[in-house]
Amino acid sequence: MTFTDAVRYALQNYAVFTGRAGRSTFWYWVLFTVIVGIIANVIDKSLGVSVIGSLVSLGFLLPNIGMAVRRLHDIGKSWKWLLLVLIPVLGWIYLIYLYVQPSEGPNVYGTGPATAPTTAGA
Repeated sequence: MTFTDAVRYALQNYAVFTGRAGRSTFWYWVLFTVIVGIIANVIDKSLGVSVIGSLVSLGFLLPNIGMAVRRLHDIGKSWKWLLLVLIPVLGWIYLIYLYVQPSEGPNVYGTGPATAPTTAGA
């Protein structure tokens, strides 16, 4: 899945907590949110406010949770593993470890991660 496909997939499925998301989809989404967050913070600093960065963070909250849940589903884990984020440092490190794991084959959450749409006859 390409960068733009991953971002489009995440934004179109922002409140979907079922299904699966592969590693590339998840990490492209993370890259996108980091880039947009940096841009928002630069704008905030230049304007001397802290509104835009806060709005961007709030706007990405639901899509981030949805993507994280789908990534955990892809490795065969329940959404409850996301609660590790409540454990400072060690929980975050273990979640990152889970996020970099390769996709499992078919599991209770589906047959495979989301893939890029194919273009027939192109």
